[in-house]
Order: sequence, then structure tokens, then C-alpha cells
Amino acid sequence: MTDTLTDGFAELTLLARDRPALERFYTDALGLGVLARENDRTWLAAGPHARLGLWTPGRKEFGDEGGAHVHFAFTAAPGRLDALKQRLEAHGADVRGPEEHDGGDRSLYIRDPEGNVVEVWDFFGRGRPVEGLAGAP
Repeated sequence: MTDTLTDGFAELTLLARDRPALERFYTDALGLGVLARENDRTWLAAGPHARLGLWTPGRKEFGDEGGAHVHFAFTAAPGRLDALKQRLEAHGADVRGPEEHDGGDRSLYIRDPEGNVVEVWDFFGRGRPVEGLAGAP
């Protein structure tokens, strides 16, 4: 096994054609907190060590842009996946799941207002070892 040189994601950015609508989805339906609002972006807390950026279209200071039509997953807080499903449905989201995977972990799947597929997965929240993850060392 090699030494791990990274420790998870720090940031993910999404293209936001309608930034207020996308911000409402992530704050109201998923419960993310606003870290900062700038002229061309909003930063949301995605757990204690990561942030989600909602960026208006166009190149930014390092030539990068927010992603469009991506799939990504949040980690569900331990024991909170079913409560999150109820919250999402109360906010009008069409939720698929919980879908059970081999080994007993479960996921919810939702499309955000920009069409990104958002997964909320209880794998890590259940305390499962990383070795069970496909592609892990």
C-alpha cells in the first residue's frame, strides 16, 4: 500500500445559470450553510472540510469554470439518510431511493435544478472501511 497523499475533496464547483434557485436547493433541501456570496459565485459548506461552489457561467481567475451535468455524492450523516429523504421530498425534490448496494450501504439520488445528479450515500457514515470501495487500495 502506498502513502496517501490526499485527504478527500476540498472543493467542487457547479455551473449555476440560475444561482439563486441552485442556492435555495442546496441550502433549503439539503441543509448546506452559506459560507460566502461573491459577485459571480456562492460558497456552501459541504461538511467540515469541503465546500461546494455555485458559479455563474464564464471563466474564472485560474481559467476554470463550474462543471455542468456532473454526478457527485455527499456523505450522509450517520443514521440520517431517511430523514434527508423526507426533507428533500418536502421541498419538492424527486428522490430515487434509498437504493441498497452490496454490503448494505444505501444511497439517495436527486437531480438539482441545473440537472446535476446528486447522490447522498451512507457508506462512510456507517463506519465502513475504505477497502470496500471500488478502486480503493
